[in-house]
Amino acid sequence: MATSFAISIPQLFADGSFDPAGFRGYMERAEALGFESAWASEQVLGPAPVLGPVETMTYAAACTQRLRLGFAVFVFPLHNPVHLAKSLSTLDQLSRGRVEVGVSTGGPSRPFPAFGADRSTFVGRFTEGLTLMNALWTEPRVDFDGRFWRLEGASMEPKPFQKPRPPVWIGAGQPSSLRRAVRLGDGFIGAGSTTTEQFAEHVKVVRAALAEAGRDSSGFRIAKRVYLGVDDDPERGGRRVEAALDERYGGPPGRLASVAVSGPPAAVARGLREVADAGAELILLNPMFDDAEQMERLAAEVVPALG
Repeated sequence: MATSFAISIPQLFADGSFDPAGFRGYMERAEALGFESAWASEQVLGPAPVLGPVETMTYAAACTQRLRLGFAVFVFPLHNPVHLAKSLSTLDQLSRGRVEVGVSTGGPSRPFPAFGADRSTFVGRFTEGLTLMNALWTEPRVDFDGRFWRLEGASMEPKPFQKPRPPVWIGAGQPSSLRRAVRLGDGFIGAGSTTTEQFAEHVKVVRAALAEAGRDSSGFRIAKRVYLGVDDDPERGGRRVEAALDERYGGPPGRLASVAVSGPPAAVARGLREVADAGAELILLNPMFDDAEQMERLAAEVVPALG
């Protein structure tokens, strides 16, 4: 199966710096260049000035006609599944069925108290919340007697434009969560903060779980976000990517440098080929600086080398 390519949606804007015309131009160009989809991410708390994903995706939907719009990933236990079901159903209607939804448990290190959630129940909140969201998307009336949420004779209209619902991707990293992705999702998406080697191991677990479940692997897609920077000066490109990752994630300087791909086009193509060989059927290209210029270089100098 040939590898498909997606591009990240710019979300990093300092207070007052968002340029509506520039954003529209970027999204229109992404569509014209033939990317399969464009994806947003979420960072509610943190020092980096990251715009909210649903609002950004809604703006992106208004700027495009055909480009699919994905999200990777909502840390689902931090969300109310009823509100999120409504927001995403609305976005799917507004975009005429172009939404892809990514969710994850997020792991135990998230700031659960800030969101009114209990750290000790995050896996239960994930599975129950996803079950409830699917019910609201697909059933005319919902009776739900769960541990965290209860509904009686509830209905949510309109349903998503896509039937029975938008594709649900699950981000995961541990064997148990990877197997959960196979049970509950339509695809697995590897995090940008994991190395290609780690991703390859995750794919092995996913494929084994698909085989054990007797599930047709052609109906379950595998993807990975890749942080990158195309720069003819390898050292400069590496420094710029590393600085951008440090700003986004915090922690000790350079701790995520090994997850990124950077350098001249041939070097970036080599790194992406390794991701594809590890099992990625869709690669989400996530430039860490100069979004518009990077997208042009990726489309003209990198992606063709992978054909």
